[in-house]
Amino acid sequence: MSPLDPTPHGSTRTHPTTPTLTDRVTGSLVGAAVGDALGGPVEGCSPEQIAERHGGRVQGIVGPWHGDDWRTARPIAPYHKGDGHITDDTLMTHALIRVYATVRDHLDAYAIADHLVPDLITTPRWIPELEAEALPLQRLFLAEKWLVARLHYGHVDPREAGTGNIVNCGAAMYMAPVGLVNAANPAGAYAEALDVAGPHQSSYGREAAGVFAAAVAAACTPGATPTTVVDTCLSLAKDGTRAAIEAVAEVASNHGEFESALAPLRTAITPFDTVGPDYRSPSLGARRPSRLHAIEELPIALAMLLIADGDYRHTVLGSVNYGRDCDSIATMSGAIAGALHGASAVPHDWSTTIAQASRLDLHTPATTLAAVTQEIFTKDQTRRRTHESAFRTLTDTP
Repeated sequence: MSPLDPTPHGSTRTHPTTPTLTDRVTGSLVGAAVGDALGGPVEGCSPEQIAERHGGRVQGIVGPWHGDDWRTARPIAPYHKGDGHITDDTLMTHALIRVYATVRDHLDAYAIADHLVPDLITTPRWIPELEAEALPLQRLFLAEKWLVARLHYGHVDPREAGTGNIVNCGAAMYMAPVGLVNAANPAGAYAEALDVAGPHQSSYGREAAGVFAAAVAAACTPGATPTTVVDTCLSLAKDGTRAAIEAVAEVASNHGEFESALAPLRTAITPFDTVGPDYRSPSLGARRPSRLHAIEELPIALAMLLIADGDYRHTVLGSVNYGRDCDSIATMSGAIAGALHGASAVPHDWSTTIAQASRLDLHTPATTLAAVTQEIFTKDQTRRRTHESAFRTLTDTP
């Protein structure tokens, strides 16, 4: 067995049973949080730097990159990444679930202004990376603080507020709940996520949010596979996002494990990525709106899903060891793989350790969202039947 193959620890590539909705929701949300926590401590680094720092590839939960100096090593981001701590990806995902639990219906841009922003600035919560109870706003980075500045202080139209923000994965990283609420309806997930992401992002950052939500919804479809998920994404994605997914999917088709794919994937995504070769020192044209470019995180997450044939552990470890913005890559790939196969696909030792280290209940948000999803589906059925009845009346001939 290759030292890079973590299968002996309990994960397999076969999932013979068909997961229920609740199981898929749990697998997706727990899977996203676990991917987030595993990727956090190596975020911003290259595969070579990761291997040097850890004596090989990351195989599970590791400590902070700078050890006990995590508070001062990067003063602009004094966060305790590592040791099983989730990051802002999961904080924002759970915040969006709370909005669904309040509204109990599909969301739009105004729900973000009316519910998400107040949640971020009024209710202290335990923030693992700060090792303190604080407002979620105090952990969010600048691209996410934009929501509060524009909506709460600037009173900008929520449908347009994302314009002007840096274009990154900030909105996409927490869109898994939109995909789950629209389980097995990727087109609906795509449309809803574009509206929900509008207050936060524009251009290809907003597009990625829609496509990621669609990927999660597609993964919930009975009989779905990594290939059908990616095909669904390609059927909906536009412009540079679609081209980037095509490019990395072609590379993924030539690899059966992530190690050999790390460099080719980076080469394939480079024409679409504006950040440049040094993730910590973005290029002058980084993160500007464009129809030709794409965020890096979503295409790479989909590529890792293809390479691992949907296996959760392999998918997430490939995402983590890719480096760069790997907490968000692993959040996305973990959400999709978890939705494909259900909660049992996520290694229990990882999820248990991360929940304890982060002082976070990973399962209750999933239970809540599954119940809300059922309610929304019932409302959708009523709305569809009302429309069908009206349309039949319109088309009746005397």
